[in-house]
Amino acid sequence: MTSIAPHLTAFLREHLPRARACSAHTCDAYAYSFQLLLCFAAERYNTSPSALTLEQLDAPLVLAFLEHIETIRANSARTRNARLAAIKAFAHFIEYRVPSAIEQVRCILAIPSKKTDDALVGYLTHEQLRALLDAPDPTTQSGTRDRAMLHVCFAAGLRVSELVGLRLDDVQTHPQASLRVRGKGRRERVLPLWKETTKVLRAWMAVRGQRAASELFLNARGDPMTRSGFEYILGKHVKRAATACPSITTKQVSPHVLRHTCAMHTLQATHDVRKVSLWLGHASLRSTEVYLRADPTDKLEALEAGVAPPLRRGQFKAPDRLIAMLRSS
Repeated sequence: MTSIAPHLTAFLREHLPRARACSAHTCDAYAYSFQLLLCFAAERYNTSPSALTLEQLDAPLVLAFLEHIETIRANSARTRNARLAAIKAFAHFIEYRVPSAIEQVRCILAIPSKKTDDALVGYLTHEQLRALLDAPDPTTQSGTRDRAMLHVCFAAGLRVSELVGLRLDDVQTHPQASLRVRGKGRRERVLPLWKETTKVLRAWMAVRGQRAASELFLNARGDPMTRSGFEYILGKHVKRAATACPSITTKQVSPHVLRHTCAMHTLQATHDVRKVSLWLGHASLRSTEVYLRADPTDKLEALEAGVAPPLRRGQFKAPDRLIAMLRSS
């Protein structure tokens, strides 16, 4: 029997960050996936997670785990596929470290991903966005920081990991205000900033002071802002914005919704999906096409350019009530 602990440790602490140069966010996501998997397996086999063996991590267990997170934890199909991707990455790692487990690995790799619904993206209207950006109190230090984070997140269309990962030296205010963003897949991009965005950024940097941390946005303790910290701040200001714009309560407002809002407003202003793709830092235009489906502007232009087919003249004649009663009985 082969203990799974040393192989999993090598996978998470050596293979992912060094051999594959994965980001800290990816490593954390994979570690959390295996935390869920090992806790599920330990309960299933009535043992401790550290006592689990590699042979126990087989395809039936993985399938049972995927069923568990969908039914018991109520996770979506996208989350299921993300957990399965982490498990498959570990299976590929085991493939050359433990040759005797090759058949077990192949069975795990044969588990298919589940098809997901390609739903329309959610975004905020101009009125809802204005209410959200005006929610923080600029007369306080925390309000000045929150206002700057919301403005930067929307104006630059940032992912939450990109926002909290910004450093002081990523901001350039002269001669042209711009922001250097380290995006997904280690792709960097430089984005110009509006004067309004630059103004709120300067206001925050003035009250931020000299801190040991190099990150741009800090929490109340002076430590770098975290993903969960920004999500909490966003939720707090969404509740405040609801007093000025009640319709915002109908939206599920997450950090990524601000990114979607930036993309939709940019698309409606430029009518150029390529510019949206460059602004968001997408590797392919296929990732940006989702905004075309959500934007009705181009569809209205196509509707106005065409001619509706004529309707055949006719008048509806209601059936006799007695006959209708007999047919329904």
